[in-house]
Amino acid sequence: MPQLFPGEVFANTADFDTGIRQLIPRYDEMLEVITCCLPPTTHRVLELGCGTGELTLKILKRFPDAKVIALDYSPRMLQFAQDKIKKSGYEHRWTGIEADFGDWANNPEKFEIGNEFDASVSSLAIHHLEDEMKFKLFQQVADSLTHNGCFWNADPILPELPALAEVYKAVREEWITQQRPELAETRAEVGITDTQGYSHSDQLATLDTHVQMLSIAGFETVAIPWKYYGLAVFGGWV
Repeated sequence: MPQLFPGEVFANTADFDTGIRQLIPRYDEMLEVITCCLPPTTHRVLELGCGTGELTLKILKRFPDAKVIALDYSPRMLQFAQDKIKKSGYEHRWTGIEADFGDWANNPEKFEIGNEFDASVSSLAIHHLEDEMKFKLFQQVADSLTHNGCFWNADPILPELPALAEVYKAVREEWITQQRPELAETRAEVGITDTQGYSHSDQLATLDTHVQMLSIAGFETVAIPWKYYGLAVFGGWV
């Protein structure tokens, strides 16, 4: 079985867009929430872990004047995203950079992306960081946003109780079965995750832990606009 970077999920990148929708309940709805939470005046966006570019495309379609700078450490994901964005005609408004956003959090001076972002976004990526690194990342995001700039993250969360863990698992299993009955086949396509840079296999935190970290990191207002069992969109404004 192939070894993958955390977040790559599937051995074949071309399987990601279909496969992730079969594994993650309400995936498109989750990304739409992030897009809808961005202000109409959004022009400059920093995306942390762009994957195959699905969230990027939603943002570029909704905000015709926006430009996205995306950091992702997976060259194959970046290439896939670039090809998709170019095919959609948005390549002049997107910049993909092969980089570990954990490295950016620790050493922002190494990166020539500036700051003064109107918004920062991420989906299914930050949960691969240990909590200490999540907090450092949130601090760096806060420092990189304009006044009233916002940050929105979509990620799985750690259940507060074992009983909830069972509920969340059952809901996800039911979703997968409904989307694709041949569950074993879907899972056979998922590779084995290796540690890469600052990212590991799942390092989940509770929603309350995320909210506290964001508040301490410098976000004046923290919000949770969407939650579905073990998935949430959370963030706030500086």
